[in-house]
Amino acid sequence: MAAATQHYPHTRIGGHAFNHSTNNSTEQEYDRLRNLARQEHDKRSSCFDKSRQAYDRGDGAAAHELSEEGKRHGGMMEQYNKQASDFIFRENNAPGRVADDTIDLHGQFVEEAQEIIEARIRYAQSRGQTHLHVIVGKGNHSVDHIQKIKPRVEQVCRDLNLQYATEENEGRIYVNLQGGPANMPPSGGYGGQHHQQHGHGGHQQGHQQGPQQGYQPQQGYGGQQQQHGGQNQNNEIEQLAMKLLPRILRKLEQNCCVVM
Repeated sequence: MAAATQHYPHTRIGGHAFNHSTNNSTEQEYDRLRNLARQEHDKRSSCFDKSRQAYDRGDGAAAHELSEEGKRHGGMMEQYNKQASDFIFRENNAPGRVADDTIDLHGQFVEEAQEIIEARIRYAQSRGQTHLHVIVGKGNHSVDHIQKIKPRVEQVCRDLNLQYATEENEGRIYVNLQGGPANMPPSGGYGGQHHQQHGHGGHQQGHQQGPQQGYQPQQGYGGQQQQHGGQNQNNEIEQLAMKLLPRILRKLEQNCCVVM
């Protein structure tokens, strides 16, 4: 039988889905894709509701037909969400818009963001990168101003046994990819070493200058940060993220989580 009707999530983080200056047509394209996905979600829910009603009155054939129609709408919803996620990722992470050690998750659903950051962390570690700045947004325009993506990124870090810190700009997280304390270098330009340190479990250790004691992961990651061409690196990251998006969309159908 069909699943119960789910509320489709609000799709923006912050005031805009794009974390850079853009023209109206670009913003409209993202909104168009998310709105099409929302419409397909509503059609799917309607079909599933009607399917349940048909089943309850003993019309098995109609119930089956409506259920199959609902599944088709669900498939279309996944396609539109995938297109929107791909589109916003390319726009916000294009070469020249973010540094090689930074990833921008603006415009992603929570489940999309989780899959993307997991892939990016593993990719960066495989290239010997020492750290990663993750733009998660401040949640200023979310319901009750609650950040949604930041807690999920923090959970990913804990699952991967990595220490992280909230940067002075609270819409960014610094992640140590080598397993040690998340102490940002003074030359980083993002608040230096003045930040909130977190260890395994995500508890705030307080503000302070200089290195701070934290938990010691069982498994670290060696190697020095390497320099790579921005274009090639962003292309490879994008390919990794796009491979994971079908899994993201399957999770979205089950848990329609809102963005930050």
